[in-house]
Amino acid sequence: MKSNVRQNNQPLKFIDLFAGLGGFHLALKELGCKCVFASEIKDDLRKLYKINFPETPIIEGDITKIKSEEIPSHDILCAGFPCQPFSQAGKRQGFNDKDHGNLFYNICDIVKSHRPKYILLENVANLKNHNGGRTWKTIKNELEALEYDVAEPAILSPHQFSIPQHRRRIYIVCVDKNKRSLEGFSFPTPTKNKCEISKIIDENDTNIVKIKSDTRHKLEVWQEFLDLTIAHGDTIPHFPIWAMEFGANYEYEAKAPAFQTLNELQGKKGKLGRLIVGSSVKGCLNSLPIYAQTDKSEVFPKWKISYIKQNREFYEKHKEWLDKWIKKIEKFDNSHQKFEWNCGSDAKPNIYENIVQFRASGIRVKLPTYSPTLNLVGTQVPILPWVKIPARCLTDDEPQQGRYMTVKEAAKLQGMGTLLFGRGDFSLSNTRIFEALGNAVNVNIVEYIAQDLLKDE
Repeated sequence: MKSNVRQNNQPLKFIDLFAGLGGFHLALKELGCKCVFASEIKDDLRKLYKINFPETPIIEGDITKIKSEEIPSHDILCAGFPCQPFSQAGKRQGFNDKDHGNLFYNICDIVKSHRPKYILLENVANLKNHNGGRTWKTIKNELEALEYDVAEPAILSPHQFSIPQHRRRIYIVCVDKNKRSLEGFSFPTPTKNKCEISKIIDENDTNIVKIKSDTRHKLEVWQEFLDLTIAHGDTIPHFPIWAMEFGANYEYEAKAPAFQTLNELQGKKGKLGRLIVGSSVKGCLNSLPIYAQTDKSEVFPKWKISYIKQNREFYEKHKEWLDKWIKKIEKFDNSHQKFEWNCGSDAKPNIYENIVQFRASGIRVKLPTYSPTLNLVGTQVPILPWVKIPARCLTDDEPQQGRYMTVKEAAKLQGMGTLLFGRGDFSLSNTRIFEALGNAVNVNIVEYIAQDLLKDE
């Protein structure tokens, strides 16, 4: 695509709000646009932004402390405004979030002051349905009140375009209806091309984090579970394995344990088939799996009831060997006693040939097609068990395969393979880099969208 120019032969100018690592900047710069202002509240990311985009004339901090008139005029406003208020992983308070929820209105103030021709916004997919759809309706109404045409937003993921990462995000596109319309614009159409995580893996990268022996041990124990399941003529369960339910018989369908009487709980079996003990209901709850201790509702949701039932049925079918195997996970963390096989029934039941992620919901294994969503939690970095480790990184007795995804590989997933993460005495830690990448906008998707939006410029 040609560089986007105005009639006076100058590049389109854009501002980058809540800039983070500069995903919008990378995408629009590739299309020939020029950044005239950026705002990022985090000191370390702001410093990194200056390293990567030294030509940006103004790089400020907290946008709430910047007067709209102090921001240069611009043609495009870009903002990946804070997603925590709307995220399913967060508190989902939306506009009621005092710290982040009202930052959208700071965007509106800037729009009022400068009337950019285009607005490009990105957020978590849950924004569309947050608060019964009322949050999106409010955003749309506010933008339309400012006399902008607002396209029906698209929820897109890189894996739909052969980029090996699953990352569903909502993209919002607006144009000043006094300058042009959205006629002729369309969001990119997902392709049907296959994803392969191997495209971003660099086996020569030495900036690696190896799998700890404790983690390897947990994978070995769960691999044994898969092997034994197959050996006894069964298939790998399609439902999440909640091993804490193996041997349990507490009541869970009619009434949640927190709402049962002491007599109803005592004498039953709880977590890992152990006898429920306690002189009070609260005390007895400690003998149950952590997810069964909740007092939010008198009746468990249907999905939880279903998972408990399926796990108990699996145990009854295989208790002869499960009673021996279960002793190996007794001391595992709660989340590591849960396991999800997301590879399907046709895949070879081998953990070590697939992507592994240690999540709060359990150990998850998926096909080596595309990466799970990069997120803010450094402990959830994907594990690549099959990848060879460079010889110079090994000691004599270490396994030669298996490590976590590197920061370079994660950056490639976000279209940020050219970014620097430090210079001289300054650099971000790997944990901080993953956190920032998990909060970043995907460069490739933004470029696809902007390419169509600006095609007539």
